[in-house]
Amino acid sequence: MEVDIGRLKSGEVNLGTSIMAVQFKDGVIIGADSRTTTGSYIANRVTDKLTHVHDRVYCCRSGSAADTQAIADIVHYYLQMYAQQFALALAMSRDGSSGGVIRMCVITEEGVERLFIPGDQLPQFWEGKPLKGSVSTKEARAGAVPIDVEV
Repeated sequence: MEVDIGRLKSGEVNLGTSIMAVQFKDGVIIGADSRTTTGSYIANRVTDKLTHVHDRVYCCRSGSAADTQAIADIVHYYLQMYAQQFALALAMSRDGSSGGVIRMCVITEEGVERLFIPGDQLPQFWEGKPLKGSVSTKEARAGAVPIDVEV
């Protein structure tokens, strides 16, 4: 691939994607350019490289578009599972009569994945805050066990 250096502005360097994040008092500003290339071919000039992952979580994508989108999708999936487990655990801790375990189903075109989280691996809450000495987030995630289902 040849680059015509004469076409670049003085001081301009052609290195690929530009992404950035700047923190300020009340939050963060993220930004990215919009050009997608395949080698030297510009495939798209208006690509959105800011990907919504969860409620207030975004990622700025750079590199192989397919790979970065797949990673963002995987992170989105696990954050959704995490949020559901915590929401259920919080609801159960407040009503005190939910049976003590969580059963979840993830239903996709590929099939159904059932998860079982035993009561001793649920996060514990008081007024919406985890209690000291309760099961850690890492332990709670490790407690989600896939179970076989006959279809």
